[in-house]
Amino acid sequence: MAGSETHHDLPLPRFDKGVRLLIVVAPYYRDIAENLVAGACAVAAEASVEVEVAEVPGALEVPTAIRLAQRHGDFDGFVALGCVIRGETTHYETVCNDSSRALSLMGLDGVCIGNGILTVENRDQAVVRADPDGQNKGGGAAAAALHLIALQRRWTGTTKGIGFRPRGEDTLIAGDPQGPKTV
Repeated sequence: MAGSETHHDLPLPRFDKGVRLLIVVAPYYRDIAENLVAGACAVAAEASVEVEVAEVPGALEVPTAIRLAQRHGDFDGFVALGCVIRGETTHYETVCNDSSRALSLMGLDGVCIGNGILTVENRDQAVVRADPDGQNKGGGAAAAALHLIALQRRWTGTTKGIGFRPRGEDTLIAGDPQGPKTV
């Protein structure tokens, strides 16, 4: 049973430069969403991180809101929060799979996202997982986003010298009799 397992939590990263974190939450189950946000905000406060919260109608809209904020906002990372409780139809699988897939694809594109969208069988499971003094999955999602931001900052500016060149690097063209030119 997972509830009796012990887990190792990494210490929160510390930042030299301020961090802006956007929490996007689907408050379909308001009490559960509020607990998830409280847990995420507590972890962000512990790391001295600035937080903004945005609400969307449901879990399927969370990835879209994050992508919009990533493109048009000024955030270092994102926390996706919400709850999907299994019902009698296949809608549960659609919402769980599509929201998770969209968040994962953005993550693979370099967007720092902590996924705290609960996918549970019943309300009791959601309540336990959302409890800021219990499993605190909202806080765990915020911590995940902060760790990814720390890694991104650690590795930003390092290049391997092969493959595509990062924006801002010059390309030297050989073969010119007066030496290489920069373009």
